[in-house]
Amino acid sequence: MSSTGAATTADERIKQTSKLRAAFIRPELGAIVGVVAVFAFFIVFAGDSGMFNPQGVLNWSTVSAQFVIIAVGACMLMIAGEFDLSVGSMIGFAGMSIAIMSVTLGWPVWMAILFTFAICVSIGALTGTIVVRTGLPSFIVSLAFLFILRGFTIFLPQTIERRTIIGGISERAEGDWLAPIFGGKIGQPIFVWLADIGLIDTFGRGTRAGQPVVEGIPMLIVWALVLVIVAHVVLTRTKFGNWVFASGGDAQAARYVGVPVNRVKILMFMLTAFCATVFATCQVMEFGSAGADRGLLKEFEAIIAVVIGGALLTGGFGSVIGAALGAIIFGVVQQGLFFAGVESSLFRVFLGVILLFAVILNTYIRRIITGER
Repeated sequence: MSSTGAATTADERIKQTSKLRAAFIRPELGAIVGVVAVFAFFIVFAGDSGMFNPQGVLNWSTVSAQFVIIAVGACMLMIAGEFDLSVGSMIGFAGMSIAIMSVTLGWPVWMAILFTFAICVSIGALTGTIVVRTGLPSFIVSLAFLFILRGFTIFLPQTIERRTIIGGISERAEGDWLAPIFGGKIGQPIFVWLADIGLIDTFGRGTRAGQPVVEGIPMLIVWALVLVIVAHVVLTRTKFGNWVFASGGDAQAARYVGVPVNRVKILMFMLTAFCATVFATCQVMEFGSAGADRGLLKEFEAIIAVVIGGALLTGGFGSVIGAALGAIIFGVVQQGLFFAGVESSLFRVFLGVILLFAVILNTYIRRIITGER
């Protein structure tokens, strides 16, 4: 009996140690700690500035949602073992495409949006095809498309309109059936009711007097939530999700067991392009214009958010939830510095510091997983 009891006790210890170890190597761990630390910091130093009232929450939530949308695509692609440095240029190109087709050429906005999605996703497929067919590093191939797309984004409006900013999209989008899916708001009656019972402030003067300061939830936030949920389910609950991890972990071994690695990687490049186009469409509908400089450096911000979220630069390990949390850290810090009265240029300093710490942490986790020293 004593030997059996001892064996049982040993087994329980092994199980407990395994659970503890699994908790510490979760990809989201660093991002969770970062979110808690960032919120705690700004609650202390910017809590009285309006950052956490309804309007303040909407501000940093909207900024965070922008990062989340592009981080989802970048996360899935990095887990598959590839990079896409053309995301920022794709955002500018997609926005300019919608503007030229709807304002300059007079197309219906819905047609301009759908055609732009088709173009951008096709470019993503082309990028992925070149990578898998030639064996060139995705870093180099996507860097080439970064310059190609940015060049077209500047060249086309200058040639057609003699300017690099095209406005008038809001007027063209009035009455359009597809535009509200990217530029509308939901839940307006709920916020009116919250204002009526005094939980949300209202405007005191002007044409909007009596209306709630928060009119609804922007579709940008809705898109971010939908993309995170769908990507997380696909990645963790489906066979295709296993293929994504396998393609990034050991592509050759994955091929041996029947995983269509090339197809998976191409689809992930297409997803990245799709997310960038969603971002661009929401941005165009919000501002009513497209600019040639839109999306600048967004590719690096997306990659940083994914790395903060626990993804390994070598592929095969990561989490969409972690990437979303990393994006939330970005949004909160970017807006929090403004509310705290800190110089906004320090946001770039923060990005560099947190990227360095995230890479060090992720390298340590990788060594735990692989048993390296």
